[in-house]
Amino acid sequence: MALNLAAGRRFHYDARRRAGVQYLPPQRDSGKFMARRKKVYEGKAKILYEGPEPGTLIQYFKDDAAQSEQAPAQGAEGKGLEGKGVLNNRLSEFFMAGLNAIGVPTHFMRRLNMREQLVRMAEILPVDVVVRNFAAGDISQRLGIPEGTALPRPIVEYYYKDEKLGSPMVAEEHIVAFGWANQQDLDDMVALALRVNDFLSGVMLGVGVRLMDFRIEVGRIWEGDYMRLIVADEISPDNCRLWDLRGLETPDREGQVREPGPLNDVYTELARRLGVLPSNVTHTTKPTLIN
Repeated sequence: MALNLAAGRRFHYDARRRAGVQYLPPQRDSGKFMARRKKVYEGKAKILYEGPEPGTLIQYFKDDAAQSEQAPAQGAEGKGLEGKGVLNNRLSEFFMAGLNAIGVPTHFMRRLNMREQLVRMAEILPVDVVVRNFAAGDISQRLGIPEGTALPRPIVEYYYKDEKLGSPMVAEEHIVAFGWANQQDLDDMVALALRVNDFLSGVMLGVGVRLMDFRIEVGRIWEGDYMRLIVADEISPDNCRLWDLRGLETPDREGQVREPGPLNDVYTELARRLGVLPSNVTHTTKPTLIN
């Protein structure tokens, strides 16, 4: 007697469903699946793959060291930190989702797993936007302002995205003259960057961290005939300069009150303070992998 195997399998699945048993399809080998995906772009800290739907990308966070003024020193010879990509994925999700919730548009859609996010495809402008709240790094060197000095107001700067040239700072006149963006784009970029600054500054201050400065990428998306600018790339310690404000009121053993300074072990510590890292994880010198 011939057996109808297909019917048998269907009956078995239906019986499991009626019994309340969750059906899990066979899992594909993740390594082979990643190898079959089409790589769109690879940078210092991330890889972009084609997304599952038109107009989407999968953003994969690497552990490799980022190259920016804001990025902290990472690992031996700048080779990165084990698990950094996992934490940056979680941190960027936290900040991007928060911005989306208050009406600041970003490319973030959802987190897929420990290292990947689903994001909207955007045309990235060839100019990074930097917002400075306190003097540190490059602006202190250029203008001789002591590090930690509060600036009179947030200062917005533009940097041309070309690593071979050292990502030089450019003026609005350069941006408009070379067609990288028009004047309306620049006005929208400033408004977008300042809203991001307000949000990030408040969130960081709430966990005892001072947002010294940060860098964002801006992208264009089209919704029908309407074009708008959104925050793209990521928001993480790779593009934020963060100083620790906790424990400043308590004198040390020598009776000295500690001054604000760079947040130590920034990836793990920031994730812990924001609740992204489980509170029972032991504080270590390396980021801790989390699911």
